[in-house]
Amino acid sequence: MCTACACGPADGTPAQMETGVGSVYQVSGMTCGHCVSSVSAEIGKVDGVSDVQVDLATGAVTVSGTGFSDEEIRTAVGRAGYALADASPVSAS
Repeated sequence: MCTACACGPADGTPAQMETGVGSVYQVSGMTCGHCVSSVSAEIGKVDGVSDVQVDLATGAVTVSGTGFSDEEIRTAVGRAGYALADASPVSAS
């Protein structure tokens, strides 16, 4: 649930994949612009993250940079009040 405006949770589909642009994670529970801002800000604080792009409609979060782990991203998403869907990395061409 969004802590800024208390809008309700959204369903998320588990997914994560490595792309040429960065790692794509599926975040559940984002429903508004406040959600996007919160998730972006927390992930952006992780060492090695150079860019965060959030697609509210799909729940996809693309994280660019080097030297960060999936667990660090999961922790950052949790600090924002949301959940990173469990998934195995998928190689993308």
